[in-house]
Amino acid sequence: MAKFRIVTPAGASFTTAGGGYDLESEPLAGLDAEIVEAPTDTAGFIAAARDADAIYAKGIPIGADIIRELKNCKVISLGSVGVDSVDVKAATEAGIPVTNVPDTFIEEVADHAMMLLLATFRRCIDQDRMVREGRWKEGRPALLKIPRLMGQRLGLVSFGRVARAVARRAKPFGLIISAYDPFVDETTMIEAGVMPASLEQIMAESDFVSMHAPARPECNAMLREEHFRLMKKTAIFINTGRGPTVHEEGLIKALQEGWFAYAGLDVLETEPPSHNNPILRMDNVILSAHTASASARFDEARKRRVGSELALVAQGKWPMSCVNPAVFQNTKLRRWQPVGMGRGPNS
Repeated sequence: MAKFRIVTPAGASFTTAGGGYDLESEPLAGLDAEIVEAPTDTAGFIAAARDADAIYAKGIPIGADIIRELKNCKVISLGSVGVDSVDVKAATEAGIPVTNVPDTFIEEVADHAMMLLLATFRRCIDQDRMVREGRWKEGRPALLKIPRLMGQRLGLVSFGRVARAVARRAKPFGLIISAYDPFVDETTMIEAGVMPASLEQIMAESDFVSMHAPARPECNAMLREEHFRLMKKTAIFINTGRGPTVHEEGLIKALQEGWFAYAGLDVLETEPPSHNNPILRMDNVILSAHTASASARFDEARKRRVGSELALVAQGKWPMSCVNPAVFQNTKLRRWQPVGMGRGPNS
């Protein structure tokens, strides 16, 4: 049997921790498989990946131009929640499953969202600056203008895994929670103690709006100027999802003109941002560098999960986290076992 060949862009990654492929290779132990690095330019990558059995996607976009040249690819695996770096539609048309790691960093991102919520609400950076600048007496008067957190309304845009984890964290603080997600049954929200609402209701009635929509084409610029105009002047906007889901020009205008009070942003439309992005100079914004998912277990968890997906496919089994399960209907894939780690494409 020929070696199962996995091609990945050389040295391309969104993390600096560790190196090599020891963690990805652990689940592949005992299988005749190898991970091979390829050039990161499109032509060089295509030349190396054309006959590969699998693509470990990281660091460079895997677009339709690459996908249509893959002659033997059985899976494209990502070590992230987001799949926006892969043209999933093109992969589906080519009959290639695309996998991600949707449940690996949920708790960390939810923690980060709550951190931004609390830090913006209690003006953490402002308070720190006052102390360092010798303005000690200004701290208390500034917070006397802010209501207590208990009883405030938190609106979640999208109600996926992270949003649900945020809701679990927010409840003990006494927040009243609602969510908008046209793809989630209202019963699921109600059972979680979250009230279903329209997007307009979320924007207009919430004291905090927390954005969790995924980076999919239908969610691009989902929140725009007209949505920010609906917000309370005292409201706070949090985004730990994806920058492109928000029309940044509209967000900047809203912050500059005071349509709402404050923002906590882990993601931006362009990352890293240009030095002349106005958001970088705003005192009513707290920023982090798309780090919400980072923790000590970050690399180990995601890399082993990628290895597990690749190992399943190498054995002719269905992967655990396929984002385009429609490919299972492709005749080329019917030779596969419909179960991977106890889960089939419709589970």
